[in-house]
Amino acid sequence: MFIIGGVQKTTLIDFPGKVAAIVFTQGCNFRCGYCHNPSLLLNKEKVVNNYTTKDFFSFLQTRIGKLDGVVITGGEPTLQSGLYDFIKEIKQMGFAVKLDTNGTNPDVIKKLLNYNLLDYIAMDIKAPIEKYENIVCRNIKQENILRSIYLIINCKIDYEFRTTVIKSQLSPNDFEKIGQMINGAKRYYMQKFVPSEILDKNLINEQTYTDNEFKTICENLKKYIELVDFR
Repeated sequence: MFIIGGVQKTTLIDFPGKVAAIVFTQGCNFRCGYCHNPSLLLNKEKVVNNYTTKDFFSFLQTRIGKLDGVVITGGEPTLQSGLYDFIKEIKQMGFAVKLDTNGTNPDVIKKLLNYNLLDYIAMDIKAPIEKYENIVCRNIKQENILRSIYLIINCKIDYEFRTTVIKSQLSPNDFEKIGQMINGAKRYYMQKFVPSEILDKNLINEQTYTDNEFKTICENLKKYIELVDFR
């Protein structure tokens, strides 16, 4: 089963170097307060599915030669039992695939990498591993997060790690620990928290770091990571 929560027909910024469409999957096993797609968090059985995979592939057929790829995001795509077949069909149509994931299902990531079904992967790093549950508001298996990090750092495709940053949640020392956790990674982005439609309305007045503070954190993390930036 593969439940689509929404589709964005064109993006120029979500798949580096490519013009792409975005598929939003329904359902997530995290409840991050700053989540900007709260409508996608609901359990899939509670959602009226108005966009089928058949609809999406009919649309994609009309974009051959016009789009380079497809971004699959969420929600959390690796929760979808039909993810493998969905991506396989996209690849057979000649499109590149980027997967966004929270890293809780390393076996799914490993399978997709082993079968060469991904061209780019982006994993959210929520916090130092010992603070994860505070941010995601769920119990986690730390070993799954760490295994996904290992798989991605050692994969043969392009990738990035990224963290949405609320200043009160993550200290400079926390970023030091994140750097150690993803030591050897190619690319890490810190994403400014932008208060908009978010899950936890109590966070609406929270702040992120200033550009100068981000620059200082970036410089410190360069001893662990090849490219560090904020956006």
